[in-house]
Amino acid sequence: AQRGAAICHDRLVNRGRRLYKRHLYQLNAEYIVLERVFLTFNCCEYAFLTASRKKLLKSITTNSSIILLEPIETPMTRFLSSFPDLSELFNHPMTELMSAVPDTPLNGLGMIPLDSYIEGLKMSKSYRHALNTLVSVCKGDIDGCPVILVCGTKNVGKSTFIRVLINTLLNYTASVDYLEGDLGQTEFTPAGCLSLLTVREPLLGPPFTHQQTPDHMIYYGQSSCNSDLGRYMESLKSLWCRRSQTREAPIIINTMGWVKGFGFKLLVDMIRFFPVSHVVQLSHSGVNQCPALTPDFLRTEDGFQTHPPAQTALDEFTESHSPPRIYSHISIQAEFQGVGSQGTAKHQRSDELRNLSLLAYLSQLQCPDPGPVRPLHSLTPYQVPHTAIALGVTHCDVVPSHMFHASNGSLVGLCCLAEKVPSKGGPVFLSQAPICPCVGFGLLRGIDMARGLYFLLTPVDPSVLRKVNCLLLGAISMPSCIFTTQPGIDGEMPYVTTDYSFDLTGAGKLRVFKGMTRPSFVYSSLC
Repeated sequence: AQRGAAICHDRLVNRGRRLYKRHLYQLNAEYIVLERVFLTFNCCEYAFLTASRKKLLKSITTNSSIILLEPIETPMTRFLSSFPDLSELFNHPMTELMSAVPDTPLNGLGMIPLDSYIEGLKMSKSYRHALNTLVSVCKGDIDGCPVILVCGTKNVGKSTFIRVLINTLLNYTASVDYLEGDLGQTEFTPAGCLSLLTVREPLLGPPFTHQQTPDHMIYYGQSSCNSDLGRYMESLKSLWCRRSQTREAPIIINTMGWVKGFGFKLLVDMIRFFPVSHVVQLSHSGVNQCPALTPDFLRTEDGFQTHPPAQTALDEFTESHSPPRIYSHISIQAEFQGVGSQGTAKHQRSDELRNLSLLAYLSQLQCPDPGPVRPLHSLTPYQVPHTAIALGVTHCDVVPSHMFHASNGSLVGLCCLAEKVPSKGGPVFLSQAPICPCVGFGLLRGIDMARGLYFLLTPVDPSVLRKVNCLLLGAISMPSCIFTTQPGIDGEMPYVTTDYSFDLTGAGKLRVFKGMTRPSFVYSSLC
């Protein structure tokens, strides 16, 4: 955390007849300047005298920390807090409350300073060196824009490093481009998506607090790509080709924590395909991890689709034979407590974070004005004719007679096929998952067989929905709380059952791996 003056926004809240007072505190012989904020149920307006603003700006130095306080009452926070298991999501954990330093000025603002033995963000020497190096590169004059690929094993701090890097770069550039390659821990979208977007504001929380609509997105439909490596790589290539070649903003490429076996080969392919200028590799001293992905190492290493010499995958497809590119390899040794292991605090497990991101996306269905949360089953869905839209499955083979059963009550990607969907002859089913643009997501809450209609809930704007002609069902499930928390339902809840046994043959998940050649095929080829 930076040291120095802290400028905070105090709230002057007028709710009915209650009025909270304006305060002025003094901390460490430096004033915390409080801005008066008038907050009503419908609007938030700032009253700040010009003279006070000028005086305040004069007191700010390069070492100052500015704290912005905003109302936590938003459609997203109201929707998430409406579920019993998440009712305490936005409250301070009891451990922090017990360890808080009492009677400090920040307590009046809802901020709790912690004792010194509780660590915040711990940056190692190599961590700081990497940040300084990348910032210097982005500030300097170089040919083209910096392309920064961040990789490393699970639970090593890739996401946190990327957030810190983006926030730091935004001090020097208006925007930072971001290519999402991690299907399981996506930063700006629900899980199972590959996306390309532009970041213009600092990232001040976990992924579910800053969900946004990407410039380009492809719905892969799974939290891991191990069942279809080829489709994963082709989707990333498609996104990259949609990026303007004249862009000057730096771009950060996030990767999966799968760094062994075929996951490592995918990393090799990504470095060769994208015009990478810097590879940032995070590691820790706990276990044996993947080798250092230096330019020298890649000259002799096979990827999943590429082979030495280390020309780019793009060169292979265009039959170009340009000399191998040289990039900078930056190694970071993570030293924070618990590195290499999954967080133990509540709502920190990977599956919980995926559910929170999806719930945050669905919170856009709520009314922006303050008021009670409306359950999803009480909202009016769109009616879409079966003949106007194709239905496909991304992660497994489903016979046409079972397609409606599989997709009813499920999350679907709203996609745009280049081909026109036939408007006659009944429902249209896709035999394989296409690689096509995705504009958002919806809940297929019902299917009317008699009238030939899908009933779809989605926050996507109607003007964008007109372009959608394909619904893709993936393996990303709706959070169970959506179904188990349905107020106003008498008797059995729709889509919820406890009469199910995983001991039955075929009741579990069928695992398919399309990236590995069958042993029988290898044997016949050798013979």
